[in-house]
Amino acid sequence: MIERILDPKAFIKNNTRPSGTPLLGDRIQLYLAAEDLPLWQHGEEELAKLGLDVPFWAFAWAGGQALAQYILDNPHLVEGKRVLDFASGCGLQGIAALQAGAKEVLSVDIDPFAIAAVELNAELNGVSIKTSTKNLVGGPNLGWDIILAGDVCYEGPMAQQITQWLKNLSRQGTVVLLGDPGRTYLPKSGLTRVIAYSVRTSSSLEDTDVRNAVVWEIEND
Repeated sequence: MIERILDPKAFIKNNTRPSGTPLLGDRIQLYLAAEDLPLWQHGEEELAKLGLDVPFWAFAWAGGQALAQYILDNPHLVEGKRVLDFASGCGLQGIAALQAGAKEVLSVDIDPFAIAAVELNAELNGVSIKTSTKNLVGGPNLGWDIILAGDVCYEGPMAQQITQWLKNLSRQGTVVLLGDPGRTYLPKSGLTRVIAYSVRTSSSLEDTDVRNAVVWEIEND
């Protein structure tokens, strides 16, 4: 049984387990939920009683894994650059960018528990990452050379708002990469397919054991 949350970082440590990911192996370690831990088994109603939103930060989603792998395989994309890890969740993409030589990474998520997870995961991997819970959607580029966004197209109005903002930033010269495993609200145009990875998943999360996760670049025309 999970007790009501007082300290987000203590809660995360007590209800997750450091582990690698199916695509990246042990290259990056993250505090993640596991099927034998209560956090995995709790539904939204039980989580709400604990004062906890759906813990997207407790899972390494396929789109984020694809982005992280692509960055690690192509470090020149981020080396010496300022990176925005948008809707960061567990922070996987941002950590990968720092490992690949990024000058600076800002991981942003409106869920304060996600930010706590990012900070713990950054510490676990020996990197220093900036964090914020500010909602940046619709705002200007604050100095980022490249934006990484994994698994952001799962809810209609939100996805439309986010992708329009990202397209606007792309038109201004910012490189924007999306990691997506076939979410319903991924834009049907304005994207260039970069690479795809087969990512092993859990059928209890994704209704399938394998996801084809694609890295897309938003076109700037």
